[in-house]
Amino acid sequence: MLRSAVAFALAASAAAFAPSPVLPRAAQRAAAARNGPTMQLYKEGQLQGATVNLYSFLERPPALDGTWVGDVGFDPLGFSNIIDMRWLREAELKHGRVCMLAATGMIVQDVYQFPGVTKTFGAAKMTALHDAAVKQGAMQQLLLWLGFIEIFGFVAIVQMLQGSDRQPGDFGFDPLNCAKNPNALARRQLVELKNGRLAMIATAGMLHHYFITGKGPIELITG
Repeated sequence: MLRSAVAFALAASAAAFAPSPVLPRAAQRAAAARNGPTMQLYKEGQLQGATVNLYSFLERPPALDGTWVGDVGFDPLGFSNIIDMRWLREAELKHGRVCMLAATGMIVQDVYQFPGVTKTFGAAKMTALHDAAVKQGAMQQLLLWLGFIEIFGFVAIVQMLQGSDRQPGDFGFDPLNCAKNPNALARRQLVELKNGRLAMIATAGMLHHYFITGKGPIELITG
């Protein structure tokens, strides 16, 4: 069951790297509308058929015009007014992807250990495992290779900010051909965004539980 869940998660996340077609403004709005029901947080909005008025004292940020996947106009601190939305979305996607991997790893630590882990690191997990890996030099290797990969990511981001057709989070990796259907791709992008946001909250919660109790997420529930 665990292997099936991990395999499904990896397959689903592949859509995250699928090339995003650059659509005309009207087509982007239509695709955003098809992503699923959303509630506008600014001015008049619809919630379960009833008209509500949330944050009506605020103006909707100009950069959040409904063309971004997952955009409900929520930016109370006005970050979109001072920072390029493409940079903000790139950062959100990257943090969400990292946290989806991190949350999965934190859970897997409590139910399975790969061969050799116990012999090398003992029973350490979560941040204790990180500290043990730093002392043994494993984290330095990760830092080296991930830093090397980040160079290419940085170049892609710079090109995007300079006006290329690249979309935030798009690295041209699409082994499942998820970009064939723009509507299905938009739906998958929304799913990834929501799961990434949830994973960021979950990762923070599991880390703080570990700091307080010294137990992993599953261990905390079972015993």
